[in-house]
Amino acid sequence: MDGDRVEIDGGIMEGGGQILRVSTALSCVLGLPVRVRRIRAGRSQPGLRPQHLSGLEIVRDLCDGKLNGGEIGSTEITFTPGKIKGGTHIADTKTAGSVCLLMQVAMPCVLFAASPSELRLKGGTNAEMAPQIDYTVMVFKPIVEKFNFTFNCDIKRRGYYPQGGGEVVVQMSPVKELSPINLTERGTVTKIYGRAFVAGALPIKLAKDMSAAAVRCIRREIRDLYINIQPVREPDDQAVGTGSGIIIVAETSTGCLLAGSSLGKRGKNSDKVGIEAAEMLLQNLKHGGTVDDSLQDQLIIFMALAKGVSRVKSGPITLHTQTAIHFAEQLTKAKFTVTKSEEEDPSKDTYIIECQGMGMINPNL
Repeated sequence: MDGDRVEIDGGIMEGGGQILRVSTALSCVLGLPVRVRRIRAGRSQPGLRPQHLSGLEIVRDLCDGKLNGGEIGSTEITFTPGKIKGGTHIADTKTAGSVCLLMQVAMPCVLFAASPSELRLKGGTNAEMAPQIDYTVMVFKPIVEKFNFTFNCDIKRRGYYPQGGGEVVVQMSPVKELSPINLTERGTVTKIYGRAFVAGALPIKLAKDMSAAAVRCIRREIRDLYINIQPVREPDDQAVGTGSGIIIVAETSTGCLLAGSSLGKRGKNSDKVGIEAAEMLLQNLKHGGTVDDSLQDQLIIFMALAKGVSRVKSGPITLHTQTAIHFAEQLTKAKFTVTKSEEEDPSKDTYIIECQGMGMINPNL
């Protein structure tokens, strides 16, 4: 087998866990054995963290694969995939490691399984350095379903830093192939909505303060639109630990969804949390793209696997996106081109990401 093994350098470009997620998911889908070296070499604590290891283990279990080097702190793994089978699988980071990142690695795999899958993902639902579960449900889900699949995401319990303890159940049926997407028309912003949440020991007043500060900040740029950011207190039986945060989504006339979000933490003023999310949203609206910075790189793997040409208009290309493109091209033979968008006024920093997908056909259906 070793002759056919694809060698992945986990220390180049973004140099983080994303390289591991993209390459093991594609390894599983394509049936290609991989070796990933220098895992997370660009991070202060290199090697596998609990969340990365849980992601590798769920992919291994999904396809009866073989994983060597799967220990916390390991900087090299080899993975040999088997047949993707579906069924119920559990991944538990046992920390506040992000359930959304577990979903990122597992989802492409279960799309090409032999039967429907249920993923029970445990860890942090609203974690730093990862999309919040609210983002996954409110933005990622409706957009990624344009590739012609659907999934159900049930938030059983929310879990926050440092102990985690959240649980999300994802149900998905396999597809024969993915359709390409065309997201090139931004349209105009028609509504802005969101949720500001507190859980555990925190009073609802903090959620109201986050919401009010965010609305004031957006109002300075966008005056004529109703903004509905609901302050909520998570029910005690549906949240573990204490946490707070906010997500704000702008919806456009063409169905684009762009967001800004922020998490509260000890000693951080709740107005500041609201303003951070609002400023992130305004920044994402300013560039004129159809996707925000967080969604940009998450679409790459699906564009690579789809049949036909996908086109997405985005703001400046993030390092995460460049990294995802690099490894998607290395493993799938899909071809990406990124060009400056011409029809925009020159002051806008807008790009078209185009991909001739490989047209992956599910061999298990």
